[in-house]
Amino acid sequence: MHATIRRYDGVDQNRSAELTGKVNESLVPKLEKMPGFKGYFLIEADNGVMTSLGLFETPEQGKESSKFVATWIRDEKLDTIIPNEPKITSGRVVATSDRVLVAV
Repeated sequence: MHATIRRYDGVDQNRSAELTGKVNESLVPKLEKMPGFKGYFLIEADNGVMTSLGLFETPEQGKESSKFVATWIRDEKLDTIIPNEPKITSGRVVATSDRVLVAV
């Protein structure tokens, strides 16, 4: 399994609920249909930072997801909410646990 982490700086904090809604309603269902999809998480941090974690079977699928998300951001006209390109880190997952509890 491979993970792709995208860190977005400068996110408009006043519109984070709007962004989160669009991610849940539009982006996640599309990512779930991508080949090799294993999971997706969006983390809201302080000071206008949001980080996403995508899990895919192969590095190529992770790269494709980054291209897909960039296109989705443009198509949804979210550049005023997410004004900066993400810092992307990706690699092979070398340790894992399947106990994931998320409260929304």
